[in-house]
Amino acid sequence: QVQLVESGGGLVQAGGSLRLSCAASGRTFSNYVMGWFRQAPGKARAFVAAITWTPGRTYYADSVKGRFTISRDNAKNTVYLQMNSLKPEDTAVYYCAARYSSATSYYAPDYPYWGQGTQVTVSS
Repeated sequence: QVQLVESGGGLVQAGGSLRLSCAASGRTFSNYVMGWFRQAPGKARAFVAAITWTPGRTYYADSVKGRFTISRDNAKNTVYLQMNSLKPEDTAVYYCAARYSSATSYYAPDYPYWGQGTQVTVSS
């Protein structure tokens, strides 16, 4: 049973930074793609970033390129999302997701495993 637990959300002023963590358990994640998605009120869940477990290729939504960085610690089975230069439009619930594949996907239904989500609020 794959379990994903996010942490690190909170309230921050525009221009500030947060780092989200996703602790994964239940499997050997060497063949999994790990993704971050976000969902703002009244909007669909949207792709933010993804990373292949091995060899660690990264992918980003255009809206976060240059501001967010996804990384992983294989020894800790943990994926991180470093968010810098945050904007009010980044406010959303952020979800960690996993799929058993060597190919990434920007499509939420392609990820069968999800965490419970963590709220990020950016004030102007």
